[in-house]
Amino acid sequence: MMAADNNKTALLVIDMQNDFVLSDGSMRVDGGLAIVPNVIKAVDVARHRGYLVTWVVREHDPSGRDVELFRRHLYGNGKPKPTSKGSKGAELVDGLVIKEEDYKVVKTRFSAFFATPLHSVLQGAGIDSLVIVGVQTPNCIRQTVFDAVELDYKSVTVIVDATAAATPDVHAANVYDMKNIGVAAPTLEEWCKSRS
Repeated sequence: MMAADNNKTALLVIDMQNDFVLSDGSMRVDGGLAIVPNVIKAVDVARHRGYLVTWVVREHDPSGRDVELFRRHLYGNGKPKPTSKGSKGAELVDGLVIKEEDYKVVKTRFSAFFATPLHSVLQGAGIDSLVIVGVQTPNCIRQTVFDAVELDYKSVTVIVDATAAATPDVHAANVYDMKNIGVAAPTLEEWCKSRS
């Protein structure tokens, strides 16, 4: 992958929310908590480089009416309502903070691009390269990456140790698939030493 111009690159931080990351989170991804320090560092490096830091979060109506059909049973009476708007579970994990110059996009499906203004915002900002961190590799990371490739982003990078899945094997299999469609998959250390 070619090195990207700083003002043409965005870091997408996907679903680093309490319900997905904390050990008692209602939608916990087992590998999520371990990557928090690397995600924090990736955000710091991206800001230093002048990248557009973009926070991609799930926020659902507490009734569950905007949730995928296969998950609506999780929003029944008396049940915790995962990542519902305004809940503690929908908040970013400690250590991650949205700043004024950042951009936040709310999604209700796996891909950050599906039924959101993300692509329009990135195009309007002249962004043609993406760096992606967060959870979970086979779902929201993968869907976002495949959509980014379909939308012809020039460079798509997934930082392998700042993304996570329920198991290392699931994570590795999905990274392998993404690499096969031209996605770069450096470690955080490798990415920090590069300029892309």
